[in-house]
This record gives sequence, C-alpha cells and structure tokens, in this order.
Amino acid sequence: MTDTAVQPVHRHAPDWLILSIACVAQFMVVLDVSIVNVALPSIQRDLHFSVSGVQWVVNAYVLTFAGFLLLGGRAADLFGRRSVYLTGVAIFTIASIGAGFAESTSQMVAVRALQGFGGAILSPATLTIIVTTFHGPRLPKAIGAWSAVAGAGGAVGTLLGGILTGELSWRWIFYINVPIGIVAFIAASMYLREMRNSNATQKLDITGATLITASLGSLIYGIVNTTTYGWTSSTTLSWIIAAVIGLIVFAFWEQKVASHPIMPFRLFKIPSLTSANIVMMLVGGAFFGMWYFLTFYLQGVLHYSALRAGFAFAPMAVAIIIGAQISSRILQKTGIRPLLFVGTTMATLGFFWLSLIHPDSTYFTGVMLPACTCALAMGLLFSPLATAATSGIERSDAGVASGLLNTARQVGGSLALAALATIATSQSNSFASPFSSAAQTSGYQRAFQISAGITLLAFFGSWLMPKNAGLASNAAPALVE
Repeated sequence: MTDTAVQPVHRHAPDWLILSIACVAQFMVVLDVSIVNVALPSIQRDLHFSVSGVQWVVNAYVLTFAGFLLLGGRAADLFGRRSVYLTGVAIFTIASIGAGFAESTSQMVAVRALQGFGGAILSPATLTIIVTTFHGPRLPKAIGAWSAVAGAGGAVGTLLGGILTGELSWRWIFYINVPIGIVAFIAASMYLREMRNSNATQKLDITGATLITASLGSLIYGIVNTTTYGWTSSTTLSWIIAAVIGLIVFAFWEQKVASHPIMPFRLFKIPSLTSANIVMMLVGGAFFGMWYFLTFYLQGVLHYSALRAGFAFAPMAVAIIIGAQISSRILQKTGIRPLLFVGTTMATLGFFWLSLIHPDSTYFTGVMLPACTCALAMGLLFSPLATAATSGIERSDAGVASGLLNTARQVGGSLALAALATIATSQSNSFASPFSSAAQTSGYQRAFQISAGITLLAFFGSWLMPKNAGLASNAAPALVE
C-alpha cells in the first residue's frame, strides 16, 4: 500500500463480512499450495509424470505465483480492490476446473501455471481489502485473523488432501476450490465496494514480471533435465545460459528502464531487508523440499495410503503454528538475531536427523520427531524475518518489502526443489534397481543432507542481520502472506 489518497465508497456490508470475503479467498490460495503435496504420487501415476517431472505440478504454480505477486499488489492500487479480487477469483477457479480435468502432463502444468497467476493477483488484493477497510486498533486484529486463516489453510490442506485423494480422487483437490471460488465471487460482487488510490499514476511492470518468471522457469527446466541430458550437455547449458541472460536483462530493465519497477533494487541498500531475504530464500528452499520428499517417502517407501499420509503431516502443521506463536510473543524481548540463530540451528539439526531415515524407519522416531523439529524451526523464523524485512523502511514501501520476502521464499523453494529432486533422482539411479525402496530412500537421504547444508548457510547468513534490526521506531508493519 502507498500513502496516496484512497477514494472510498460507502459500503453496505458490516466489517465482519468484508473480512470474511478477504479471508475466504486467502484460505483458498494457501490451501491449494499444501493440498497438492499428498496427491503428488497419485497424480504422477495417473498422468505418467517422470520421477523428476512431477515437481512441475508444484513449480508451475509457485513460479507464476512468485513472478507476478508484486504485480498483483500494484494492480489492486491501480484498478481497485474489487475488480482485481473478482478477476483473481475467476482465473483461479477456472484454472482449478482445468486442473481437475487434466489428462496429460502438459495440460496439468499449463493450468497449474494459470492457477499461480490467479493466486498472484488474488492474494495481494485480499490484504488490500483489509488495509483499506480497517483502521486504528482494529487493523492489527484484522491482519491477525487474515494470517491465522492463511496458517489454517496450510494445516488443513495436508489433511484434506489426504482425505480427498484417498476417499475420492486426486482430482477433487482441485474441484474443492470451485464452490469456494463461486461463493467468494458472488459475495464480493454483492457486498464489496470499489476502492482505489485516486492519485495512483503507476504503470504495471508487466515486462519485468514476465522476464523474471521466464528466466527462473528456464533455469529450473535446465536443472530438471540434467537427469536426462547431463550437466554439460548443450541442451542443459542452453537453458541455463538463456536463464542467466534473462536475469541480466531483468536487472537492467528494473534499474535503468522501468519507470515503476516491480522489484525496486533501492530497497536492497537496507541491510536488514537484504539479509532477511537471503535467509528466507535459503530456508524456503529447504522447507519446500521437505514436504515434497516426505510425501513420496511415506507413500512410496512406507506404503502409507494418501489418507494416512495426510494425517501423518498434521503434527508438523501444528508445530509450525506453535513456533509462530512463540516467536511472535518473545520477539520484542529477544530481538531478531537470536531467534534466527535458534531457528536455523534447529532446522539444520532437524534435516540432518531426517537424513538418517531408512526403508524400515518408524513414523514416530524416523519421520515425525525430526520433521516436527524442522516445522517448529520454520514457525520460529517466520515473525523475525517478516519484521526484519519491513523494519527501517518507509511505511509506503511496507507492502513492496513484504512482497519481496514472499517472492524470495517462493523462488528459493522452486530453485531448491528443482536441484534437490534432480540430485535425489541421480542418487537413486546409481542403484541397480533405481525404483526399489533402498534406492528411493537413498535419494531422499541425500536431499535431506543437502537441505541441512542449506539451513546451515542460512545460520551463517543470519550473522549479516544488524543487531538492532526491527527495533527502529519507524518500523513498518510486517504484512506477510
């Protein structure tokens, strides 16, 4: 949000209903990220994805979501919260129908990318609705409710994904979005009044959003295909070189050409924001991989049903919520850096513990305890990183700073998942029987070992954080998805 004037329109709906409209859509977006994980093995079998290719069901969504997230935030300012909300809901719902009916790998990847684009438009609009509706002491409470719904979406997603996949079909994890989307669209059409910045003159940096998304997609595609062509093949090198050129062009465009860049590089002059984004990109990469590999380990090696796997993830979701509550309550007493040190250390130990799994591991000691250690660490890191990313900046840049942190998490997750899945597949392929439980487990072990190394880098990256980060009186509010 910016400090420019907002042109209000009289609403005919109570505030609780406006808050509900915002929270329902945010719940749907977050739900879709977590609900897919448990269904991945079923999707892989039915649509004949390769072992490494199935990650595109996740990455196609995350890439377009991350690439267009900042663009969606600016669109709400320019075109109005109601228009952007309705557009995002419509795109997301239509794409969900397409994902449910997908009959091939290419169809699934295409509609998942469209879903991510819809989510990138919709998610910032939900926050804009809250900020333009609530003021004074009511605003933190409204944002708290919005954040709680987002956390609930992640927790419910794993459980609901297991139930729908196990009792009906993986296609229902996408169909479930349709009634939610229809209700949200009708409610917004009837009760949500338009608000936009009356002085907004910014232009949408569509070129910048397209460049960063295409460049990252090219890089990930090149990494994924190393299992087929090898790292030094002309095919792999061509995709990686194209990605590097695209990123260079993106940086030049943002700094020299774009009048209203989607990624304002001037913000990276702030040490707390820069270090927060570095740490978030690293830990985001490690945690994305954890859900992915545990899904295949539980169902492929331990032979859990989708329903049982969904329930197996429930303690981890609770651990994230507990960690977030603890860090938010003690942050003012401890400061940011101690929480970052504790969180990254716990994550490193947790991932190393996970790397000790074997084909006959028990759920309690081999999976739940180490995974909950990682999940608790993830919760501990959320609030201090959000606070660090938005401290010491102008209040009008709070939304952009929060968007950068979210983008760092999504991009880090996509890149790390591509690399880790490729490495795990290569490790499994080194066995005489690459699809045996021993071979698959060996690949997951290697992925978790590298994840421990990534979170260890995040620990050292935490030392870049200024000691007084987040203590400035002009710290902007941390508005993080």
